[in-house]
This record gives sequence, C-alpha cells and structure tokens, in this order.
Amino acid sequence: MTLPEAPAVAMHGSVRRRTPAWAAALIVLTLLAGTRPARAADDDPFTVMVPVDATADNAANARDKARHDGEHRALTAIAEHFNAAHAAAAKLAKLEDNAVTSLVASFEVANERMSAVRYLADYTFHFRPAETQRALRSAGVNPNAAAAADAGAAAAGGKPTIVLPVYQAAGHAVLWDDPNPWRDAWAQLPPGNGGSQLSVPLGDVADIAVIDADKARAADADALAAIARKYGSDDAVVALATAREARKGAAGLDVVVRRYRQGKLAETHVAPIEAKPGEAPDALLQRAASAVAGDIQTGWKQEAAGKFDQQGSLTATAPITGLDDWVKLRDNLASVGTIRKIGLMALSRQEAVVQIDYLGSVDQLQASLAALGLQLARGDAANDRSWRLARSDTPAAH
Repeated sequence: MTLPEAPAVAMHGSVRRRTPAWAAALIVLTLLAGTRPARAADDDPFTVMVPVDATADNAANARDKARHDGEHRALTAIAEHFNAAHAAAAKLAKLEDNAVTSLVASFEVANERMSAVRYLADYTFHFRPAETQRALRSAGVNPNAAAAADAGAAAAGGKPTIVLPVYQAAGHAVLWDDPNPWRDAWAQLPPGNGGSQLSVPLGDVADIAVIDADKARAADADALAAIARKYGSDDAVVALATAREARKGAAGLDVVVRRYRQGKLAETHVAPIEAKPGEAPDALLQRAASAVAGDIQTGWKQEAAGKFDQQGSLTATAPITGLDDWVKLRDNLASVGTIRKIGLMALSRQEAVVQIDYLGSVDQLQASLAALGLQLARGDAANDRSWRLARSDTPAAH
C-alpha cells in the first residue's frame, strides 16, 4: 500500500514572525511525535497502534523508513503481549523488512505530519493472525501464553522442536514454495496444538538457503542440524505428507514423521490418515496437522506406531522406455511416504532394477503404489520371489 504525499503542514498559533517557517514546523512536529510505546489491543492482540517518527533525505524516504520501523515495533509489541523472552524478541528484531511486511494484512494512518526530511504519524497495523503466530513460534514465543501464563513459562525454558512440513502431490514436493497447504495447516493450528514446544520456521531467505524440500526428504544431516541450530534447537522433525488422490477430492494422506537429533535420525513414525466422507482437502490437512502435532508433543501412540513397526526391502524389475521414463518412475517412488530408500541396481533402455526399502508391510506398500498408478506384483511362478513393478495401464511382462 502506497500512501499519497502529505500536504505541507499549516502552522497556527503565537509563533513570532521572525522565526523561520521550517524551524517552527520542526518544533511543532517534535511536540506531536510523543513517546507513546506501541501497544497491542487487549481484544485483538494482532492489531497494534504505534506512533512513528523518521528522518531521511526526503519526505518519501522518511515515510517508508517510518512505516518499516513501525511494523517492527508493532511486531515486538505483539511478542511482548505474549510474554516473549528477550532472546525471542531479538530474533524477531532481525527479520528483514519484507518478511515483517508480509505479516501485515492492512494498516491505517492518522495524525500524519511531514516536513522536507521528516515524517510523523500514528499507524494502526492489522497483522495476519496465522502467519504472525507462525513467526512467533519460529522465534520461540508461545502465542497461548497470555491465556496460560504458567504453562507458557514452563515451556519457555525448554528448546523448541523445529518442524518442517513437506507436502508431496503428483510426485512434486514443496517446503517453502507456495502453495504448500500442509505448511499452511500447521500455521493455522488452534490454541493448544503446537505451543512453544513446536516451531515452524518462517521460511525467510536465510531458511531457504539452509534447507529445501529435497534436502529434507533426503535427510541431509548438515542441513537438518543447521536449521535446528538456527532456531536454538537440537531437534528437527520432517513431517512429510503425501496426498492420496481419489477421483473426487482427497482419499487421504500418508504422513511420515522423522525426528532428527543433531542431524541424525532418532525415530520414525508413519500415520496414514483417511479422509472422511465429503471432507474438504483443507479440512483433512488441518485435522492431520493437529493430530500429528499432538502426537509429537505427547509421544506417539503405541497402537498407531505398531502398525508400521516392521521394515522391509525388496528388489523389483520395472519396464521403462528410456532414461526420462526412469526418472519419472524414480520420482513417483520417492513421493511414497513409506519408502525410505531407493537403490538403482541395474539400468538399461528397456528396464530398471531397483531395491526398495520401506516401512510397514508389503500390502501397505502395494496400496500406496496403487494410489500412484503403479502395480507391484510377484512373478508368475509359485516359487518366484522376484517382483515386477509396472504402471497400472501397462501389462506386466510374463
């Protein structure tokens, strides 16, 4: 939003004639500036009024400088409203101007005053609640602390767990890129889910430089340790959600959660989540994020984890039409949440031999592959232990 140029201030009162106009203007502007601190409204903690005062080489630059300064101070006021610790406030203060501006839904301006090099006004900023809560959690602030001070104080002493919500659909994975409805679902968790113990990074330029979706899926130890360390933690959790598409709407999600401690895999959990009849995709994702967040915080339910406590490995031969076809097949396999590793054993123009390490049972693996249009079947002979992997519309070789 760009503000129009403010008119020159008309000065009235008992200013002596010999006083230069610009000096009189500055005197009055200084009195108007005031020293009121930014404050968050009690009924809406994401609406903040803050007076701004900035000087630059011209009025337009002073106005831009004042607005950015006001946005930063308003965000700090919101953090203070939620009892932010000094370290958390310091992290928020380091955010780039564009990152803070992206959190602002709209703003209003009152008492605007301007000289040739100075700008003053009262700004009321309306922040986006979901995005702002995500930024607060990334800095280690508990947005629920005002309503539960004791719980917030207890949680503030521990290190947060960094959550990286990676979303896969049609063989394509995203983390910071938009759209990422899985990451949005984590940002919109209602009070009581997430708290200060779970922190989803903001996804600013620094985060993007540290890790991306491919590094998260590939368990890049250095990248995972670095993103956790960046937010004052030892643990990073990759929450990989793979959409299972149906003819109408979403059939469900295959969620694989891997916790890494100092870059090393500490535990793995798989949570297949079925869509309810008529459930919208966004509602499914929000329900899944809430369930997974709760399980991460309270410990995974043994009965749920037990369904995927087994691991397996098999070798399969897949017919292909060339190198490009193999790359597509590999990407499809990589999009299956329960597949942990894909090893290429042999490759020719007609077929690829791959070793697949997976979680769960073979039946579960076959079901996940079938959702992608891939058919995994044994050879014809009764004692044939080999596997054939083909697209559902391509008859397997006999």
